[in-house]
Amino acid sequence: MLLPRSIAASPLLWLGVTAIPAGPGYWHNGTSSEVVGGDFNAAAYGLIDTYDGTNWLNMFDVQAIADPTHGFVEYVNAQQAQQLGLLKTQGSQVYMGVDTTSILNPSGSGRKSVRVQSKRAYNQALVIADFAHVPGSNCGSWPAFWMVGPNWPNQGEIDIYEGVHLNTYDQVTLHSSAGCVPSVGTGGETGRRVAGADCGAGGGFNGCGVQSNSPTSYGTAFNANGGGVYATLWTNSGIKVWYFASRDVPTNIRSGNPDPSSWGTPTANFGPGCDYASKFKSLNIVFDITFCGDWAGGVWGSTSCAQINPSCNAYVASQPQSFGDSYWLINSVKVYSV
Repeated sequence: MLLPRSIAASPLLWLGVTAIPAGPGYWHNGTSSEVVGGDFNAAAYGLIDTYDGTNWLNMFDVQAIADPTHGFVEYVNAQQAQQLGLLKTQGSQVYMGVDTTSILNPSGSGRKSVRVQSKRAYNQALVIADFAHVPGSNCGSWPAFWMVGPNWPNQGEIDIYEGVHLNTYDQVTLHSSAGCVPSVGTGGETGRRVAGADCGAGGGFNGCGVQSNSPTSYGTAFNANGGGVYATLWTNSGIKVWYFASRDVPTNIRSGNPDPSSWGTPTANFGPGCDYASKFKSLNIVFDITFCGDWAGGVWGSTSCAQINPSCNAYVASQPQSFGDSYWLINSVKVYSV
């Protein structure tokens, strides 16, 4: 990012607020997804699906929709995304990025980007995402890797990888209907609880979050550390999320025989206090990169980014070169039965 040294070195003034929902999801004309998992008859942690460069466009819908989080973004369709180079495969890897050349009208439709949602939905699963590169820590940006069900928030949302602006600490957040107030599960968690404990507060909008204690768990620092893996275990008894730098990924993940019991303390460990079977159902996998909007735009004035430009939209509109590293490069996403 092309910033004055004094600004680039300034930390994000993190407010400790709960993340705004990355969703809700989108189902065309009310259609539903094929749902797998839950009663899936397979050995523990049996592989259900692999998403990678060999099948990405067959497994995901590219959603050219209005951003539900009111971001300064124009989500393009699959044909546009490929023509513009915003969505492509590199061997078995998948690249999804944003427009880095256009100077825009800050009152216009926003910067072109890609949003995808899996055609399949899942009921409880182990989801392991292996990233070579995630969107960098850039003023105005708000990338997310998450899962969401229809009829939001009644079927829940799990934000696995999410943050805004110059942050380098991931935040894991649950959004649900009222009455999901999870305590820390057995074995503890390494992250820090932020904001309210009720995942359904504010009609699900507030959510309940855990901020990672690792300064390389998000954005530019994640990439400089060599990429890594996010693993999410979602069962009837709770939801756990682990982050591993690439060099620290357990051998049993690399071999395709994951064993969460051997992974140590998770970043987030949502345990007793929530009926996970009723609050989180039929979740689709989503990737997106938006700008400004409800969260990134909402906290803009309280960050060092506002010293560059008082308007988030105006900054994003005028600085295309700042988003050269705002892209996903995904090795794979694997979904296992639980």
